[in-house]
Amino acid sequence: MTAFAKISQVAHYLPDQCVSNDDLAKIMDTSDEWIRSRTGIKTRHISQNQQTSDLATEVAKSLLAKSGLLATDLDFIIVATITPDSMMPSTAARVQANIGAQKAFAFDLVAACSGFIFALSTAEKLIASGRYQRGLVIGAEVLSKVLNWEDRRTAVLFGDGAGGVLLESATTQHFLLESQHTDGTRGQALQSSYQGLGSPYSEEEASDYPLQMDGRAVFDFAMRDVVKSIKSVLDETSLPAEKVDYFLLHQANDRMLDKMAKKIGVSREKLPANMMKYGNTSAASVPILLSECVNEGRIKLDGSQTIILSGFGGGLTWGVLLVKI
Repeated sequence: MTAFAKISQVAHYLPDQCVSNDDLAKIMDTSDEWIRSRTGIKTRHISQNQQTSDLATEVAKSLLAKSGLLATDLDFIIVATITPDSMMPSTAARVQANIGAQKAFAFDLVAACSGFIFALSTAEKLIASGRYQRGLVIGAEVLSKVLNWEDRRTAVLFGDGAGGVLLESATTQHFLLESQHTDGTRGQALQSSYQGLGSPYSEEEASDYPLQMDGRAVFDFAMRDVVKSIKSVLDETSLPAEKVDYFLLHQANDRMLDKMAKKIGVSREKLPANMMKYGNTSAASVPILLSECVNEGRIKLDGSQTIILSGFGGGLTWGVLLVKI
C-alpha cells in the first residue's frame, strides 16, 4: 500500500523583543525610510536570552498541544537552521531532549533560506517509505548572533524566529510535485560563519566571519532561477498559476515579491507577506508565514487548497513544493 504524508498542524514562535527601524537608527547609520523603501521591513524580533533550540522547542510544544499527541508519539524531528546552538549536539537533538521525544531520531538540515523546504521534502520521503508515521519539521533561526551589527547592508534585513509543521501519514496524496536545486558556484553571494582550520598544524588561522551578502546578485537569482522553477513545476502539472490558491514564498524583500508575482502572472494578493513585521528569518520564514495564514483563516488545513511553498537563498539553494493543504 502506497504511503502518503500531509501537513496536519502548524505553529510559530517569535522572541518577545521587537526592534523597529528607528531603534536601529540609534545604533547605526540608517533610517526607517531607507529600510522600508528598499525592503518593506519595519520591525523584526531579536532574541535577548533564547537560543535557536529554545525557539524551536516552543514551536514543537505548540504543535504537540494542538494535535493532542505525546512527544513519545513522534518518529523524527528535523530542524532546518544555519544558526544552531552548537554543531553537536544538533539543535534538533536539543529539541528532542527538551520535549521528551525519546523515540524520535533527530537531526539538523543546513540549506539556509531553503532549509525548511528541503527538510519538508526529506520528511515527506521518510513517511512515504511506510516506516514512519509522524514527525516535526521546524525552521528556526537566531540570525542576530551571526550578523555584523556595524554593517547596515545586512543587519537591518534579518530577524529571529521559528515555525514548523507536524507531518503525519495520510491515505491520499498531498505532496504533488517538487523542484530542488543548489548552485555552489554562486555560494559566495550569501555566506555566513566560515570556519578557518585553526589547528597547530594548519597554515590557516581560526576565523568566524559574520553573514555577508551581495544583495543585487541574490535579487537577480530570485528573479531568474526561482521564478523559472516555480513556472516549471506548474507547467509539469499543467496547472495554471491562477488555480494556485497561495504562493508562500521566502520572506526577504517586499519589492522582490511584487516582481515575482508579475513574472509568475498572478495577483500580488496570492503572495502573502509578513517580512514587514519580522524581517528575513531564513529557514523560519516560510513556516512562520504558513502558520500565520492558517491563524488568519486564509489556509484551512483541510486538504482543499493548492499551495506553492518556495524557499531560496544562501548556498545558493532554492526549492519549490506544490502541495495540497
